[in-house]
Amino acid sequence: MLIDEILESLSSQISKKEYESYIKQLKYNEKSSSDDIIIFNAPNELLAKFILTRYSEKIAYLYEARTGIKPKIEVLVSSKTTKNKINKVDIKQIKAQNTSLDPNLTFENFIVGESNQIAYLSCKQAAQNPGMIYNPIFIYGSTGLGKTHLLQSVGNFCQNLGKSVICVTAEIFRNDFINYLKLNTMERFREKYRNCDVLLIDDVQFLSKSDRTQEEFFHTFNDLYEKKSQIIMTSDLPPKQLKGFEERLVSRFEWGLTTDIVIPELETKIAIIQKKCEFNDIHLNNDVINYIATNLGDNIRDIEGAITNIKAYAKLMNAEITIDFAKNVVRDQIKEKRENISLDQILEIVAKELNVKQNDIKSKLRVSNIVEARRIVIYLAKNLTPNSMPKLASYFDMKDHSAVSHNIKKINELMNTNEIFRLRIEEIKNKILKKDKKS
Repeated sequence: MLIDEILESLSSQISKKEYESYIKQLKYNEKSSSDDIIIFNAPNELLAKFILTRYSEKIAYLYEARTGIKPKIEVLVSSKTTKNKINKVDIKQIKAQNTSLDPNLTFENFIVGESNQIAYLSCKQAAQNPGMIYNPIFIYGSTGLGKTHLLQSVGNFCQNLGKSVICVTAEIFRNDFINYLKLNTMERFREKYRNCDVLLIDDVQFLSKSDRTQEEFFHTFNDLYEKKSQIIMTSDLPPKQLKGFEERLVSRFEWGLTTDIVIPELETKIAIIQKKCEFNDIHLNNDVINYIATNLGDNIRDIEGAITNIKAYAKLMNAEITIDFAKNVVRDQIKEKRENISLDQILEIVAKELNVKQNDIKSKLRVSNIVEARRIVIYLAKNLTPNSMPKLASYFDMKDHSAVSHNIKKINELMNTNEIFRLRIEEIKNKILKKDKKS
């Protein structure tokens, strides 16, 4: 049957859990359906609304692709099955409508620090007054630092205000364009993307080298901007560094506010881990939290994955989450490799992390921040390389090995009395190890 084939095709586009939980509960009402109206029955009203808002457009598209007819999809409640046991559906998911919004990503659970404060404040103000303050907003930064979380926060906030929101990746926008173009139904594409209050495009850099899609996005952007609809985009690079984009499109990216999200400072990273633990209903002691913060790098998705794994293993093994248990679980994510680490490599990374010049660290300057950076390089060099103290003294043009010993002693004293400083050193150390692993 054609409907069975369509639902089977749909299963390849969504997760197995979604298909089993929702789509498999649908019953095709062949008797009431026609060529242009497809009717399904669902066990209850909640599930019917959820499936209608979440999947009806996909089902209609798959049907049109096979028949050339764009049908209306209806999901009705089956009176015979209302008392049957059904899978639980989160009411928050139903609010998501036809966007890719995750109701769990909100401003309330976004951790704000120096690394993301401007992006956070601008997005929150734009969400409160869509199209009126900063428009467009262009957020850039490395993967896993919270750009998508902010985008989703805006979408959820605006949707709760009754605004129509479209939140998609650039890849989805491009695929939609191609599919509607093939079906000669571009008016439907434009109706979808040009009649919203808020357009949120994630990873806009993936529109590069696609002339026709860029052309369509250019006109979509102009139309929404003139209507004072809010536009927010994310990217891994600032507008001027994007490759393969038309200049006129790049200039529009810069019409409003451009801001970045950078690597979170250690305190912010710890706060993020604590919030993720709260959200995942898992208790980790300070030792475990600090270990994760200093050893798993800066990608928040990787950190969340580690927390999820720790929770899962603890439940499976019915084990207490100690520091040793946590280390064992994440050992595959943290593989220290100390061979071939050079003094120059340590110097380069410390200089970058502390925002000082490499030449200044190797100089005789006695400015406090330079002295501290020099001591950190010496300490890490002694711990991460086989170089002797005389060799280190020679590298820094010091009198003898006793000067090296003195600097290491000072760092150890600071680490014993200042927990944040100790964690910062540990974090820098792991960045050195991580870079060596890649090289």
